[in-house]
Amino acid sequence: MNFIKNNLANAITLGNLFSGCVGAVHLILGDYQTTAICIILSLVLDFFDGFVARALKANSNLGTQLDSLADMVSFGFIPGLAMFKMLEPFGNELFGSQLPFEIKYLGFFITLFSCLRLAIFNLDEEQKYYFKGLNTPSNTILVFGLFYAFKETQSFSFLLENAFFLLIFTVISSWILISPIKMIAMKFKSMKLQDNYPKLALLIGSILILAIFKIVGIPMVILYYIFISIIFQKQLK
Repeated sequence: MNFIKNNLANAITLGNLFSGCVGAVHLILGDYQTTAICIILSLVLDFFDGFVARALKANSNLGTQLDSLADMVSFGFIPGLAMFKMLEPFGNELFGSQLPFEIKYLGFFITLFSCLRLAIFNLDEEQKYYFKGLNTPSNTILVFGLFYAFKETQSFSFLLENAFFLLIFTVISSWILISPIKMIAMKFKSMKLQDNYPKLALLIGSILILAIFKIVGIPMVILYYIFISIIFQKQLK
């Protein structure tokens, strides 16, 4: 019984990893809907592994490291791979010049900085009630959300049909992962209403964006999240 109690959260974390692996394979194969489902499943499992660990008082260093390793695939490799796919049509051409390599590989800078962000998070004891820099699940939703919305509705074509814009977006996406900008975390330090205005603003705004824009609103929610976090910087502590 103790074995199950101590390892249930770890089993959920491994489920996150498995879902991320399946999602990555289907992204390579061009089955973006299955990848979207796998990302959603990984998000749910990533939430519940920590919830279960706290509920069963089974927190451990093993669980912490395992969580980051699983996230590295689900929320590190997948967004880098999505950017790889977005840059793939441009080959080795940029500004009319032929580069000695295909620019699609630059998409994996998102994966590299996701890895760096996860390592920093494991060592940073400040991020209890807020995130420092954009967390990897949100960055995955932003990057893959843009790609998925384009594939489903041809939205954001101005961005995805321009190699330069995609490379700029890659740089911004990579930087914001390790930036000093404080981001709202849905962890409650206090139940006082005035202490939770940022979370309420985020929740209400996100619901409205998704209700109005649907699939196209998915990456917009993350942009709104970044905007609201910047607005409430002084209240995040």
